[in-house]
Amino acid sequence: MNWLLFIPIAFVSGSIPFGFLIGKLKGVDIREHGSGNIGATNLGRVFGRPYFFLCFFLDMLKGLIPTAIAGQVMGTLGTLQAETGDAFWWMGVMFATVLGHMFTPWLGFKGGKGVATGLGALVGVFPAMTLPAAGALLVYIMVLMLWRYVSLGSCSAAASLPLWVWIIFAQYQTLMERKLSTRTDWERLTIDQVEQLKADIPNFGIPFFIVALILAILVIYKHRTNLSRIARGEEPKLGESRATPQTSQPEATS
Repeated sequence: MNWLLFIPIAFVSGSIPFGFLIGKLKGVDIREHGSGNIGATNLGRVFGRPYFFLCFFLDMLKGLIPTAIAGQVMGTLGTLQAETGDAFWWMGVMFATVLGHMFTPWLGFKGGKGVATGLGALVGVFPAMTLPAAGALLVYIMVLMLWRYVSLGSCSAAASLPLWVWIIFAQYQTLMERKLSTRTDWERLTIDQVEQLKADIPNFGIPFFIVALILAILVIYKHRTNLSRIARGEEPKLGESRATPQTSQPEATS
C-alpha cells in the first residue's frame, strides 16, 4: 500500500516543468523557440549553456528525490537483494517520475523527452540502476564526443541501458554463486539456512531489465523527430544554436 502512495507523488514531482518555468522567468515561452521542447537541451540552445546545466540539474533532482525517498522508506535503498515485488513497485515509482516529465498535466500532457529526469530516477534506485546508469552515461559521452549530436547520444545511452542492467546482475549472480560454492560448512547448515543463502542470489534482475527496456523504447520514441532530422542533416550539433529568442518587455504597472 505504501508503494501506491509514492507513485502519484513521483508523477507530480516529475511533472514540474522546470524548463518552461525558467523560460517564463526570462519572459519567453520556450515552447515557441528552438525545437519547442521544454527540456534542458533546447533551453541551452536558446539561452546559453548555463541554463542547460540549471535545467538539467533540476530535472535530475525531480527524478532522484522521490525515487530515493521511496526506496529509503520501503527498505530497498542500498541493496541488490530486494524482493521481486518490491523491485517492480520501486521501478513503478521511478517510471512515474519520467512519465510525469514527458506528459506533464500542467502543459496539456506535453513535456520533455525524459533524459535528465530518467537519469536522476535511475540514480535514485541505488545501486540496482545506478550502476547501469553510469554505463549508459559513458555511452552518452562517447557518442556525443564522436558525433556531437545530443539526441543521438541520449538515444544510444537509452538503448544501452537494458544491456548494462543485464551485465550488472549477471556479474553479481556469478559472484554470489562462486561465494556459495566455496563454502565448506554446508553439512553444518540447516535447511532454512541453505535456502536463505540461495535466496541471496538475486532472481529479481528481470523487473529492472523490463523497465529499462520500456524506458529505452520510450526515450527513443520521444526522440524520433530528432533522429529524422539527423538523417536529413538538419539536426544542430553540440554548440550550435537553433534560434535566438526575443524576450518580452516587462509590463508596466500602475
